[in-house]
Amino acid sequence: MSTDDARFEDGRDAPLNLGAHDSDELQVLSALIQDAVFPITEMTWQAKQNRFGLLLNRFRWEEGARGKTAPERVQSILVFDNVLAVASQGVDRSEKDMILSVLSATFEAGEDGAGDVVLTLAGDGAIRLRVEAIEATLKDVTRPYKAPSKQMPSHPE
Repeated sequence: MSTDDARFEDGRDAPLNLGAHDSDELQVLSALIQDAVFPITEMTWQAKQNRFGLLLNRFRWEEGARGKTAPERVQSILVFDNVLAVASQGVDRSEKDMILSVLSATFEAGEDGAGDVVLTLAGDGAIRLRVEAIEATLKDVTRPYKAPSKQMPSHPE
C-alpha cells in the first residue's frame, strides 16, 4: 500500500440518502436522527398516499464524532411509506410554535412484517406509525450549517 492512497477521512462531504427496510436498518437511521429538531408544522401525514414525513434539522453525528469541525446540523427529510395510521402522545398540534426533538426510532413488530414505528421525542412525547412494512428514507436536502448552539447535544443521566 502506498502512502499516497486515499483515506476515508479525506472523502468529500456527501449528503446522506439512506433507506431502511427492516429493524436493523431502522436502528441506523435512528442513530442518525437522534437529537434532530423540527417545528411541529414540519410534520405531514398524507393518508391517501400512506406516507408520513418530517423536515428535520438533523445533528450531523457522523461528523461531530470525528471532532474535526464545529458541530453541524443539516436539514433532512425523513419519510415513512406504507403507513396505515398515525397517533401521537404528548404532542399538541394546536401549538404551532412547538419545537420537537427526536430521541429514537424503534420498531415494534406485529404479524407478517407489519407493526409500529415509534418515534420517541424529548419530553415524554411519541409518534406512533402503524405500518404494513418498514420503508423509510432519510435524505439530506441542504448543505450542512454550524449548529446554532455550537455544541454537541448531550444526555445527562
